[in-house]
Amino acid sequence: MAVSAPDMSLYSFVRPLLFALDAETVHNWTIRLLASKNADYIPPDDFDDALASEVAGLRFPSPVGLAAGLDKNARAPWQFLGMGFGFVEVGTLTPLPQPGNPKPRLFRLAQDEAIINRMGFNNAGQTAALDRLARLRRAYPKAIVGVNIGANKDSADRIADYAQGVARMGPAAAYLTVNVSSPNTPGLRGLQDGAALAELLDAVNAVRNAKTPPIFLKVAPDLEPEEVETITALVIEKKIDALIVANTTLSRPSLISRHANESGGLSGAPLNDLAMQRLKDFRMATKGKIPLVAVGGIDNADEAYARIRAGASLIQLYSALIYHGPSLVGLITQGLAARLHADGFAHIKEAVGVDV
Repeated sequence: MAVSAPDMSLYSFVRPLLFALDAETVHNWTIRLLASKNADYIPPDDFDDALASEVAGLRFPSPVGLAAGLDKNARAPWQFLGMGFGFVEVGTLTPLPQPGNPKPRLFRLAQDEAIINRMGFNNAGQTAALDRLARLRRAYPKAIVGVNIGANKDSADRIADYAQGVARMGPAAAYLTVNVSSPNTPGLRGLQDGAALAELLDAVNAVRNAKTPPIFLKVAPDLEPEEVETITALVIEKKIDALIVANTTLSRPSLISRHANESGGLSGAPLNDLAMQRLKDFRMATKGKIPLVAVGGIDNADEAYARIRAGASLIQLYSALIYHGPSLVGLITQGLAARLHADGFAHIKEAVGVDV
């Protein structure tokens, strides 16, 4: 598989220079730089056939995807696809533009290979991204670019915001992710509660039609067993197409970096165990009836393969890219194919959930 990404040695050289600068500044520079470059979309046929699978009626050429949050405004989805991702998720996009929370709000915990953010859904709004996504969809109809949608912080009706997002962004998305799990918009995670979630999913379903793409629900890792059961029952009842497990955590495992006490959602390597446990919980609760997408703490092929075997049909990366560079995408993709073949699996779907 051809992957147009810098090699690891180059990123190892550049990383100390980048880490000497403010994290959000580097983030914004990176997106602007990528958006200014042309990139070759990697056709599905360039991936190992063993990695291709159908999830929610979509053909994913590789299970390795980019998580939401990195390309908030859909400025460079085709450039990320050109790095070797099998799919990309942009956003979170809200109906109206909003600046997000006060700065500083993004912190690297280098010694822990972690990130704490309290960005607060900063984005330019759905309308600003719509034309870019529509052009991409026309140019590359087989490209899987999902759109993560959220509610505005000061909205009088957050459930209406999600319904609006589904109706507005659906025509330009391969799939939509209803994100009710960010810890950085006050009260948002309350929409994961039973009655509120039922009302939300009913509102989302009310605007669905034959042309609406699959709808995924992104949940938090900070859930109790009874919450997992409630969410699972509602997702099955309301015919949601997949679950993304999980967002950042408010918990604080042992951390040694100087920003360890910053408020916000924690992602990266320390999230690994919690995200894996929540994946297993949802696999057991759903009994394989709902596809699962694993995200949180995945930074190598072994961990990606472990998530597949624990029940994930797809996996997503974000924080690990900051610490290991873009060549990590190819290393994980190729590593997954090698592990599937070594274990005698002809196809990735045969490995999904075999350990649970």
